Amino acid sequence: MAAGMYPYFRAIERHDCTKAQVGGREVVMVGSNNYLGLTHDPRVTTAAREAADRYGTSCTGSRFLNGTIELHEELERRLAKFMKMEATAVFSTGFHVNLGTLSSLAGKGDVVLCDRENHASIIDGCRLSFGETKKFRHGDLDDMERLLQSCPPNSGKLIVVDGVFSMNGTITNLPQVLEVAQRYDARVMVDDAHGIGCLGAHGRGTIEHWGLIGKPGVDLVMGTFSKSLASLGGFIAGPADVVHYIKHNARSLIFSASATPSSTAAAMAALEIIEQEPWRIQRLHAIVERVRTAFNEMGYDTMGSETPIVPVLIGGEEETFKFWKMLDDRGIFANPVVPPGTPPGKGLIRTSYMATHSDEEIDRVIEVVAEIAALRGQLSRVDASANSE
Repeated sequence: MAAGMYPYFRAIERHDCTKAQVGGREVVMVGSNNYLGLTHDPRVTTAAREAADRYGTSCTGSRFLNGTIELHEELERRLAKFMKMEATAVFSTGFHVNLGTLSSLAGKGDVVLCDRENHASIIDGCRLSFGETKKFRHGDLDDMERLLQSCPPNSGKLIVVDGVFSMNGTITNLPQVLEVAQRYDARVMVDDAHGIGCLGAHGRGTIEHWGLIGKPGVDLVMGTFSKSLASLGGFIAGPADVVHYIKHNARSLIFSASATPSSTAAAMAALEIIEQEPWRIQRLHAIVERVRTAFNEMGYDTMGSETPIVPVLIGGEEETFKFWKMLDDRGIFANPVVPPGTPPGKGLIRTSYMATHSDEEIDRVIEVVAEIAALRGQLSRVDASANSE
């Protein structure tokens, strides 16, 4: 903080999707998860206002008792149809989904196999369950299989993976995960918070990306409203009997106030736009391809990302914060990520993009990163020269 390099809890004074005002300055926003740029779409904001007018600002209770309104149930039906799964349950946040689903499903004698770089909500959901958790090395399916082999033969086994890993933007190789899972009679759950709305021709996420929609294998899919769906909340999708069980056993659903009417209506409006306007996904990936190519040509490691999350691998924590500060000084809002958000020595700048970014805004981002690359190169040469004397 003393060095002016504290990047957390910054208050945004104004936000108009691709730009924001922070500390009295206008910045280009490449630190958001608003991938389709729908948070300011008039159809979404109008739906939110109309829901507040009809139902009020809060449901003032949990889904289990007095907090379910017809909007919740309509959204659940629409999400099930969109995801081509039997049923869904809507929660107040995405974090609540993983917390409630995993803690209610994994019981004594069960084993949850978890990628080490899964989201914190998955880790916490596993901790709250009565099952055993085994973590495998990130993306290492041989290690996952080794852990499956060590499970008691009659144990229930659930493999949980992020569809898109939120820090490095890589996509889980779902066909390979399913192939291993089937050999050991393991169930599979995918956290697709960063995949739904972005991946697949229709935005159905990682499952559609791999051509697995409507095919057996993935048992549960978790999604959130706070990314492409431009709202707040989350859902679990899967077989009707399993979703019914979760709704009656997930403490994070039963003992939390339900998603607000405005949040629910906004998510439903965003879902309709995703279904009607596939050009947004195409535009998003065109932007991302341009940015990723530019960063790679500058010599930066973007860690194999194939999604709207384009990381720039830096390394040490101090260097990561310095890079973030140079971006911030030049009017680019991005996010520095250091341990425990990344493995040690793998600090990175997380940039993420929206379908609504203009070509001029992307030009500016690339220009600034190139300027910083040149400056860092000069500093490295100066340091090398000084060390040789």
